[in-house]
Amino acid sequence: MAKITVNNLNKFYDNGFHAVKDVCFTAEDKEFVVLVGPSGCGKTTVLRMIAGLEEISSGEIYIGEALVNKMPPKERDIAMVFQNYALYPHMSVFENMAFALKLRKENKEEIKRKVDFAAHMLGIESMLKRKPGQLSGGQRQRVALGRAIVRNPKVFLFDEPLSNLDAKLRVAMRAEIVKLHHTLGNTMIYVTHDQVEAMTMADRIVVMKDGIIHQIDTPLNIYNNPANIFVAGFIGSPAINLSTGKLAAKDGALVFDNGDYQLALTPDQAKVLAGYKDKAIIMGIRPEDLYDARFDSMAEFPASFKAEVDVVEPLGNEYHVILKTENQMFTARFDPKELPRMGQQLEITLDMAKAHFFDPESEANIF
Repeated sequence: MAKITVNNLNKFYDNGFHAVKDVCFTAEDKEFVVLVGPSGCGKTTVLRMIAGLEEISSGEIYIGEALVNKMPPKERDIAMVFQNYALYPHMSVFENMAFALKLRKENKEEIKRKVDFAAHMLGIESMLKRKPGQLSGGQRQRVALGRAIVRNPKVFLFDEPLSNLDAKLRVAMRAEIVKLHHTLGNTMIYVTHDQVEAMTMADRIVVMKDGIIHQIDTPLNIYNNPANIFVAGFIGSPAINLSTGKLAAKDGALVFDNGDYQLALTPDQAKVLAGYKDKAIIMGIRPEDLYDARFDSMAEFPASFKAEVDVVEPLGNEYHVILKTENQMFTARFDPKELPRMGQQLEITLDMAKAHFFDPESEANIF
């Protein structure tokens, strides 16, 4: 298979727009790398430049040891799966999957063997004689995957392939693609704006915004140690709670004070953040690190504040509760013990050891 190396990649358009800015990352051999970010962040442009479908303004792309900047797409030994399936409507499923092999002039027996293998892997053996118009969205996406599989490329490139599917089918197809990766062992680069897809599928995630890479790491490291406010807010659902305040001394301890409440920092936090005393700082806390004091021990999590229940979203296995203080809104993820009532006053405890602190100017994570 092949490693993908992207060095200082830039893309300028004729109107001067700088879409991709010095992007550098590596997808190791057999690795599943996901490019994730909001619409317009440049992730699809990067993918298209790797595929050879978009001209490179500057930088280098290597597939294996070969520099491919000037290499036409058909010589790069990649297969791309698009958002819109890109199937030929007048051809059968078999003909769609076999098309690239026929262009290579492979013999009929070998073509049939490869198509049958991919169809069996994807569970579409009974659909080989159908036309794309007779298939559901999920079945069409399987055909698009099968067309890529039969080519046995060095690299698979996926451009938001699941965004046209309904929520339940997206979950099923996520699992199919992950199993496909483990079965085939090819290097895969996958583009999505859905952070849930990124978290559940990737070996490593590349988080992008405004054409810039903000963090590259494993899913859990990005979730637990976000590089900055953008990454912290983009990765995780519900999103992290952010609160602006300052650090102040109280009773010999350092506390985070946002006007509505004061929360004592842990000794480790106080040591690292001592230089921010009497300065503005932003605290982030994940929804799962907030607790309803009626059910969770305040001895374990003594930091607390009072809040009013604004909205309750029961999901069966958990509750998402939007809370408000005088100047802040928070989202909490509670266990389904007792459904809070809208307007109810609750004592909220929180695990301060899980809190993140960000510099308000650089927006970098400082603890």
